Amino acid sequence: MLTGDTFSSSFAMELGEFQVETVQQVSGLTLEQDVVEVREVPATGELLVREQPGARNSGEITITRGMDKSTAFTDWIKATLDNADLDNAWQNMPLSLIDARKQTVRRIHLGNVWASRWEGCSLGAANSGAATEQVTIAYEDLTVE
Repeated sequence: MLTGDTFSSSFAMELGEFQVETVQQVSGLTLEQDVVEVREVPATGELLVREQPGARNSGEITITRGMDKSTAFTDWIKATLDNADLDNAWQNMPLSLIDARKQTVRRIHLGNVWASRWEGCSLGAANSGAATEQVTIAYEDLTVE
């Protein structure tokens, strides 16, 4: 890759021990922290207001994927949404950005993820597109390598 070239949007996503298949889109990747305002009055008597970094915030991503016969990802979604089994459902989810040579150029690690929302495909007699589902994934930590 030449300096200044941007990454392609090819990616691979893992959940625990398996790769998530047929992912079309991942949106909402954000890393955010609170801004804490500190007010001080020094010996000069004038008010000083400073801002400093606070706690990191957790977040959510939305995964759009084709509805298929693969059951591993669907079983994981059911563990959190149907069974409320967070002890077994909490996973780490690495997301790898891949270049044209199929080499990982950057990894984003999402820690302690769980499915917080599922949305099925739109059903209609006139629809002829592929059936997709959207899954909202809550995460406690995001680290970019």
